Amino acid sequence: MAQRSSTGFWIFIIVLVVLHFGVHVTLGIRGLAPDFLTIALLLGSRRLSGAGAAGLGVGLGILSDSLSMSAFGALAVTYAIIGFLGARSRDLFEGDSLLFVAAYIFLGKWVRDLFYQFLAHTEPWSYMWSGALLAALYTAFAAVVALTLYRAATSDR
Repeated sequence: MAQRSSTGFWIFIIVLVVLHFGVHVTLGIRGLAPDFLTIALLLGSRRLSGAGAAGLGVGLGILSDSLSMSAFGALAVTYAIIGFLGARSRDLFEGDSLLFVAAYIFLGKWVRDLFYQFLAHTEPWSYMWSGALLAALYTAFAAVVALTLYRAATSDR
């Protein structure tokens, strides 16, 4: 992933962040929309160092937590951990096929929900084995669609 046009990719990440807040906050369909913020963090963290990805996670977490009524900072800590782990995943896994991206986003979203549940206790623990897995699958599908559209628009592979 690191060999490609950097500017176009970061514009794509910004579009995902704006799309997240446009769908979740402006339209008010929080539970029905995929988590574009987690997609942006996980895709962006593969292009950054561990510290840079953790910083991106803190920034996106504070941005999202600023609209939260409870557990301020829990998402920032969660995103910092997820961003760092996402950046370190480059050492373990090379490539960016759509199948890898789907598995990476699925696992990243589920681990994000697990860490957030541990810090904020917002859902019953049984949610982690039912709703969180479905949300992770839905987010992975949305990430594959978004990445396919990005690749088609930029002729990037």
